[in-house]
Amino acid sequence: MSHHEMHKSAAGPHIFRKDATLDRLAEQFNVAQFVSFAPTAKGPLQQYCRIVDMPANIPFESVNAALHYLFERSGEGTVNIRSFSETQTQSREFLYGLRSVDEVQSALGRLAAEGCFTIVNETIDVSDGGVSGVAMDGLVEFRPDATPRGVERPGFASLPLEWAKSILNIVYGFEPEINAGLIGRLEFSLHPRPHGWRKAHVIHWEFGPSTDIERQAEPAWPNDFSRMIGDKVYGLLIADFLGLPVPRTTVICRRIAPFSFGRDTGSAEQWIRTSPFEQIPGKFTTARGWQDPFRLLQLEDPGHNLIASVLAQQSVPAHWSGAALEDASGKLIVEGTVGSGEAFMLGTAAPQSLPGEVSAAVHSAHRRLRSVLGPTRFEWAFDGERLWVLQLHRGASPTEGASIVPGDAANWLVFEIDRGLEALRELISILPENTGLILDGQVGLTSHIADVLRKAQVPSRINNLPKSVQIDS
Repeated sequence: MSHHEMHKSAAGPHIFRKDATLDRLAEQFNVAQFVSFAPTAKGPLQQYCRIVDMPANIPFESVNAALHYLFERSGEGTVNIRSFSETQTQSREFLYGLRSVDEVQSALGRLAAEGCFTIVNETIDVSDGGVSGVAMDGLVEFRPDATPRGVERPGFASLPLEWAKSILNIVYGFEPEINAGLIGRLEFSLHPRPHGWRKAHVIHWEFGPSTDIERQAEPAWPNDFSRMIGDKVYGLLIADFLGLPVPRTTVICRRIAPFSFGRDTGSAEQWIRTSPFEQIPGKFTTARGWQDPFRLLQLEDPGHNLIASVLAQQSVPAHWSGAALEDASGKLIVEGTVGSGEAFMLGTAAPQSLPGEVSAAVHSAHRRLRSVLGPTRFEWAFDGERLWVLQLHRGASPTEGASIVPGDAANWLVFEIDRGLEALRELISILPENTGLILDGQVGLTSHIADVLRKAQVPSRINNLPKSVQIDS
């Protein structure tokens, strides 16, 4: 084979051709299986190849033979063709998901006649439950259902490299090989099934020097990855990584295999919790004791478009439970009640005065979270010795004093708390414009009742704020 690796161009005197660059990348990393060809007067001529269980750059007797071997070892049974010029760094025509040797060979002949170099590589499904993204300068940006270039659109997850490695390790069961992102710019994809010429779970698509674009990790959610595994799950994975106690949790996800994380609470009892794509306060089941998760999904989300996963979570032997959030001025609001706290969160029980040790434990957890994430809100349970995080969300609240959602309205309606959460949702759905709500009853600022109003951005206030509500001065 003739390997004309380098050419001169306006970009510089020594630019490696795309297939030569891919071959060099394969010396250190796992790349998608491929064969490349150069155009000649007689048609395409093989240049490089990396095919599983075969020596690097083994010469095949013909284009047809090379394609047969590639198809046989392609996990999806299809291949792609990328065409490019020797003197241009940009790709030209791209053909995706070709299904037969004859189809590929015909396309290669046509492209060679046009003077194009070509790379034929195995198709790797980007919608297999894995993620693709870019690791650069210790930052990782990634999302499911996209190529690495998907991070050029909003909605990707953004984490420091060590965070991303730890969380992806928990979710997929292996630590992704993306450390090259510490010293340069790495485009990668991660897959539940092994792919590539090294039969590994991470495919490396491109690696080069860092760009001049400076980005900081922004561990915010919801994002497309948190939507895939569930909003509640993503928040708990962040809390767990940051060292906050999270009850031992097994996640049964729609799109990927079950995984577990968290700490032993010392209880043999289980809770079942649904995890929507995005937070819908108090809407779906959280119940003490085991339930059939598949029946639960079918009952509560028959359209498969609301709930991402179901959590089986160890019970916390809770002496006290509650929630904490930052209000519009940055003050921490802490509320809770004796026991497991379901009635409080649903708004059917008023918050109670917390013991000093419980309040101190909540404030300590908040300081740890805030120092890394900025403003946060979280649900918690206290077992007499330790505070456990049950939900974690990022961001401050618009709440000020007794005003859940500050704002003026031409008309105000009174909503009696004992009517319940679903009655409130129904009222909000038919609420006339420029109408606010006054809550009549003892309800917490951190309850699901208040969360629903904040999410709907309805001007609202509590008629009589419970005296037990703790707001930092």
